[in-house]
Amino acid sequence: MRIFGLAVVILIALAGRSFAGGMLAEAAETAPQAARWTGCYAGGHAGGAWGQSDKWIPQTQGGAYRGVSLGGHGVEGFVGGVQAGCDVQLGNGVVAGIGGDYGWTGASGTHASTHETGVFYRSETDGLGSLTGRLGYAFGDLLLYAEGGAAWERVNYSAATTQIGTAYRATDTRAGWTIGGGGEYALAQHVSVFVEYAYYDFGTGRIALDPQYSFLPTAFVNIEDTANVVRAGVNLRFGLGR
Repeated sequence: MRIFGLAVVILIALAGRSFAGGMLAEAAETAPQAARWTGCYAGGHAGGAWGQSDKWIPQTQGGAYRGVSLGGHGVEGFVGGVQAGCDVQLGNGVVAGIGGDYGWTGASGTHASTHETGVFYRSETDGLGSLTGRLGYAFGDLLLYAEGGAAWERVNYSAATTQIGTAYRATDTRAGWTIGGGGEYALAQHVSVFVEYAYYDFGTGRIALDPQYSFLPTAFVNIEDTANVVRAGVNLRFGLGR
């Protein structure tokens, strides 16, 4: 939540600077022209990720607690990655675009089973990616936007007991959707910075857990995953003019 608060402060500061700059531009004929957002971009970002790995429900045929939730846990960690895309500034300040991003993260969490003694479940997200469209409005050098589209995550799951240690492991790539928004500010003709928030929903997926001991069968469990990301970054823009 501290990251989210910092992002809001940065965005408000950029908005204030942009609006103030716009007032000065109206008062002075020699003021520089506001940024035009048509063009493509690429850059990097960093921030924080948190979410839920919830409703771990066994689905193994003949297994104990089949169909019963064994609980869930929160996940959190750092995220850093890259992004690229293209925008077109239409009339009346409207900006439309499409972009993709990928972030590497170690957001993880663990919980004790709500029904089994000495059993623990863990998840760790390796990466989050998305392909989104965005629609925004340019206030001179400041672009405010909303975005949404398809998303993917790469997650490691495991189950362990106090008696034998890690008993099951699985790695899965899951598809879902994302929605969010933020603000981008043109620092110079070809450089901009941004702060944004995104929510990810990967629904409920059936995960096949591979046994780590020969005497164990393959296990199946339904897991519901969601994630939140707040990130700040910098873009090199090609075509951004003044």
